[in-house]
Amino acid sequence: MATFATVELVKYLCTCEKKFPICRLYLCKHCLKLRCIDCVQHEVDTPYCPNCLEIMPAQEAKLKKNRCSNCFDCPVCGHTLMTRASGHISPNPEDPNKSVTKKTYYLACGFCRWNTRDINMPDQTVATGNWPMLENPHVKRINNLLENYKLMAQVEKADRERKKYVKRRSHLYLQDKFNLSPSVMKRKGLSSFSSLSLKEGDKTIEDLEPSVPVESFDPLPNDYYTQPAALEKTTRLVHRLSVPEFQPEDISKLHPINKHLIMKKSLRCRECEHNLSKSDFNPCSIKFKIQLTALHWVPEIRIMTPSTFTYNKETLVTLTMSNPSVFNTTVTLSQIENETDVDYCTAKVELPKKELVLASRDEPSMHVYEDSSQAHEFKDDPKLIVFRKGNKIGFVVKVTPVVPKGDVKICFLLKHEFRNTTVAALQSESKEPEIKWLEHKVYLCLGTI
Repeated sequence: MATFATVELVKYLCTCEKKFPICRLYLCKHCLKLRCIDCVQHEVDTPYCPNCLEIMPAQEAKLKKNRCSNCFDCPVCGHTLMTRASGHISPNPEDPNKSVTKKTYYLACGFCRWNTRDINMPDQTVATGNWPMLENPHVKRINNLLENYKLMAQVEKADRERKKYVKRRSHLYLQDKFNLSPSVMKRKGLSSFSSLSLKEGDKTIEDLEPSVPVESFDPLPNDYYTQPAALEKTTRLVHRLSVPEFQPEDISKLHPINKHLIMKKSLRCRECEHNLSKSDFNPCSIKFKIQLTALHWVPEIRIMTPSTFTYNKETLVTLTMSNPSVFNTTVTLSQIENETDVDYCTAKVELPKKELVLASRDEPSMHVYEDSSQAHEFKDDPKLIVFRKGNKIGFVVKVTPVVPKGDVKICFLLKHEFRNTTVAALQSESKEPEIKWLEHKVYLCLGTI
């Protein structure tokens, strides 16, 4: 069956003309269109540390360069470092003849056994911290460049605003030249553009010293040619790229790396700007406040059993369809007219001409009374409907491959009823949800010839 391991066999066409499995699509309840991960707007909600689960505001995370100050990764294997305690015997400052045992802490990796004592990093007296960190030697140069680029962006923004709102360039300087008040400027139909330019107290763009390119390199020492390479003491490319500001070449120069923050994000429809997915604020929670995945609203089609196909010979294929709605849903299947995607139409398919009625989804009967038969009275054609169990039916389609070799792929148009319970609840509590018909293109890969 088309389980999660083979979800790529059945795909639905998104509004952006891309094909995705139904579990990776979203249905916007306001514009009633399918959305995929590529045609939605991604928004960052809460940055947090995956180890200590500390939540940081966006501005604080930006100042800390999206890294946690309390958790570290192993510079060798990348696993999370753990804080280990050990006893240290030192003389008593009050009585030199006596010794006192003090507890000290160091960082160690439980996977590759690397620890901070390998690089002679001093142990700490408290478990939470103040581990010595390396300072970037080029931090002053980088900060000067960033400040200069911000000023340049401010000047360019002011120039764009001038060109956007000003028709005659002489109007720009009337307020500064004749000392006109904003009310006078407003009566004359002119706007104040003093906020769009750099004031006297603001910083000006400095002429920074340009970077000097390296034209020649020092020759390699003779030891590189005569002595064997100590690969066990040399860092790999992954180690150097993990800390691009230092890029250590020796294992003894590796230091703990602050753990990267991860973030929860929400998805928003770009057309109507309504939320499609919004997770809970708590990083420990896996629940969603809003989750409009298409799997909860669109009938799901699966391939029940694999079939053997022969070129230009009709084969019966059994498909299953399940109803995720709490209402009985009517579904019709039809051919796609003027299909341009020839790669996904390598066989002719004969679809059911009658409407298929799916029973409502009943959670108690599915989980508690799964084996009991439900009293649903549907006049099913035994030649068309193979079985009916709960909110799922099995139906037969006739497939005839039209290519001598390759994959057998079919496509058809799925049209089903949709009841928007959210909109009905907003309008009136007693009003029944309005029935609308939605259409989706479905593409199936049934097997090989």
